[in-house]
Amino acid sequence: MAQKKKNWIRRVVGLLLMYVLLFVGYEYWQKKVEERFLYEDMIHATNECIRVGDWKCAEKNVQELLKSEPNDTNLQMHMAGILFEQERYQECISYIESLNFKHKDLDYLVEKSNALEQELKNLGVEKSMHFRLEFDGGPSKKDVMEALAVLEVAYDSISNLFDFLPENKMCLVLYQDKEFQGVGPRPDWVGAVFDGKLRVPVNMMAYREVYRPVLFHELTHSFVRAMTHANVPCWMNEGIAQVIDGSHNNEERPAGAYPSIESLRKSFVKETDSKKVQKLYWYSRRMVEELLWRDGGGPEAFRKFAKCLQDLRGLGTDKALQKYYGVTAQDLLETIR
Repeated sequence: MAQKKKNWIRRVVGLLLMYVLLFVGYEYWQKKVEERFLYEDMIHATNECIRVGDWKCAEKNVQELLKSEPNDTNLQMHMAGILFEQERYQECISYIESLNFKHKDLDYLVEKSNALEQELKNLGVEKSMHFRLEFDGGPSKKDVMEALAVLEVAYDSISNLFDFLPENKMCLVLYQDKEFQGVGPRPDWVGAVFDGKLRVPVNMMAYREVYRPVLFHELTHSFVRAMTHANVPCWMNEGIAQVIDGSHNNEERPAGAYPSIESLRKSFVKETDSKKVQKLYWYSRRMVEELLWRDGGGPEAFRKFAKCLQDLRGLGTDKALQKYYGVTAQDLLETIR
């Protein structure tokens, strides 16, 4: 009888222990699931901060994520890029040097940070409400202030068209020395360029009919980058910049076969044939004009185009075009060929 009682007690104790272990296991599992959901929510929030260029928000979130995943190389690369975007070049370099892995994108950030850090030491600086203008070669005060005035007018115009205000100040470099032309070789036909900074040769400032559309053009690229933080097809980027600068409206269609979508998608800067480049720019402008004309070409058409650009990051080119215009890039090219 005593033995049966002992066995019964053991079974009861065993069942209690099993229930306790199951309860503890469930609590542990539930906690892990909640932590995972919170982690994924923070990743989503971080991606949104990056998309809109809110670098302080992005930095704070990535720092929190790194506490949970300190060796996550993707998070570490994001942190390096966030420091770079905030123009904290020395911090960016030091951070990359502290990492235990190598990557070509990190090498680029170090190279670019070193170049831009050197620029900050060597270039003169003037500021306006929305811009920092850096210059070398001692351009006249008139040229510097004229450039800032044109940029402020362009800023107001483009921000109204896109219904978008960039988070950060923008930078223009008026360069005389090719040292300040930006990192990387470029063909001879390229004068002004946008590589995170608007870079314009200072001698262009002597020709009002040239530099005004150039500043509008390059500033449009700056707005597109601030709005999207996505891999924008070159035809969309160059097309909208040409529409806004207004300097190529009367050009005739270039002779010869029309270009491929692939050639219109990738960067035109790698092209050395000026006739091919002219064709790529012409088709880019016409493709964007076609999209704008479908909505009347007024302010609402530009705002719709801006929303399409902002959806490129999540949808890709063709899905974004189909969402807003009911066409693919190839359909659009066929329409205007």
